[in-house]
Amino acid sequence: MPVDPARPTDGAARAARAAVPSAATPGADDDTPAAVSDPSLPVARGGLTERDRRILALESRTFRYVGAKERAIREEIGVSKVAYYVRLNALLDDPDALRAAPALVHRLRGRRTSEDGPATAVDTDRVA
Repeated sequence: MPVDPARPTDGAARAARAAVPSAATPGADDDTPAAVSDPSLPVARGGLTERDRRILALESRTFRYVGAKERAIREEIGVSKVAYYVRLNALLDDPDALRAAPALVHRLRGRRTSEDGPATAVDTDRVA
């Protein structure tokens, strides 16, 4: 087979592929909490990454069926459920997220702090 002088050799092609970042780079679809909150991810307007915006958009939706939200997290965001909630919790303290979706962030902050905690002496007379 004749060699095309305009076509790079295998070594040159391999070096060119190594120099170009691909979707397989760490952080692209990695679902570890560190990768989800990686500051080196591309930042969209307002200081939030595109993934952060997708997390806020997904969290503002309602789901009818059991497991539908978990499936949407995996398919649309591409992270595990744990990594999603770790990043969402960090977003609730992020001023950029507050500017991007104030009603959602305030609602989720209120839900985060209003969970029933341990019973106090005042609550001892509650039945159930």
